[in-house]
Amino acid sequence: MSVTFPFLAVLALAALAYAAGLARARAVAGGDVRSLVALPKHHALNAALATLLPGLGVMLTWLLAIRVTETSGSTVLVPGSALTFPAVIIGAALLGGALALMRITDQFRARIAAERWIIGLLIAASTIAILTTLGIVLSLLAETISFFSSYSWTDFFLSLVWQPNFRGDSQLGILPLIWGTLYISFLALLFAVPVGLFAAIYLSEYAGPRLRAVAKPVIELLAGIPTIVYGLFALVTVGPLLRDVIARPTGLGDSASSVLTAALVMAIMLIPFVSSLSDDIINAVPQSMRDGSYGLGATQSETIRKVVLPAALPGIVGAVLLAASRAIGETMIVVLGAGAAARLSLNPFEAMTTITVKIVSQLTGDTDFNSPETLVAFALGLTLFVITLGLNILALYIVRRYREQYE
Repeated sequence: MSVTFPFLAVLALAALAYAAGLARARAVAGGDVRSLVALPKHHALNAALATLLPGLGVMLTWLLAIRVTETSGSTVLVPGSALTFPAVIIGAALLGGALALMRITDQFRARIAAERWIIGLLIAASTIAILTTLGIVLSLLAETISFFSSYSWTDFFLSLVWQPNFRGDSQLGILPLIWGTLYISFLALLFAVPVGLFAAIYLSEYAGPRLRAVAKPVIELLAGIPTIVYGLFALVTVGPLLRDVIARPTGLGDSASSVLTAALVMAIMLIPFVSSLSDDIINAVPQSMRDGSYGLGATQSETIRKVVLPAALPGIVGAVLLAASRAIGETMIVVLGAGAAARLSLNPFEAMTTITVKIVSQLTGDTDFNSPETLVAFALGLTLFVITLGLNILALYIVRRYREQYE
């Protein structure tokens, strides 16, 4: 079903409503706009919004209803013919515009009415974000329930073996994947957080304007490099280097694909996430707090440790959380740098894999979406969502507890 015509029609009607509202407001004013409570442009804006938003709202609601009907196989019929669909949308737009034009009087507060439309639009945008998250969770939950109807949840959560077999008799234990995800992410953050935080402190507190103007954009360039490039860098350069310099001489491993390879390259990718956000937060700390510390005799390093960093802690925790979420969800660097072996080991020079890698592998190729070997990808995705949600809750708890000491 094409939405181009009704969408363009609603836009055209909104433009006409704006012109009509402007003309009607001036006519009501009788040449003296001072007699109006609201300016003519506010009446015109209210008329345009009253035409545009109801039309678009009906269109989106209609399309969503059609999609739900098709997906669920419901017998509820949503009229969607070539004539009914645009007619209802255009009718809603015309009705909204007509009512807005009829309300134009010298005492009508059109500015407040227009602001209400804008507030409603902002609320709708926030609601869409919430509903999108809810839709993602529900879709994962539905497929996860289907997976657990054909595979034991105790084997999934407690088994130490991950050996999928599309011919049957699979062992789909998630523990090796959780361990690989957390192990690689922890090592990556272990390198990225100190480097990124120290870089932010130096740029915000010690570096001169010229050095800062050059260094910060250069660091932020790391965030724009595609992850596949990082993966190739891990595969071609970092992995062989670690194998030849450390792993083989010490007898810890003989493969270029390892946890440490992926962690180091991932840390390079995460540095700008930590440094850039932390730098912005540190710069947002009022200069008066620094001046007060200096006035009490504190040195610059003492001021940074005891005044600036505690004040910037919520933002720094947010930066670390963003980096952690980015690390947990990374795929390409892990595929090319750490391999695809699902195992439980503390040796950082052995190949391992993560949840995201196995989600991709289980959904790649000609697969049967009714088999446990494919549906397990949704269970893995839901588990990853729960882990990320737990990180958010933990960070929120830490920030609130720390803030109470200063309130």
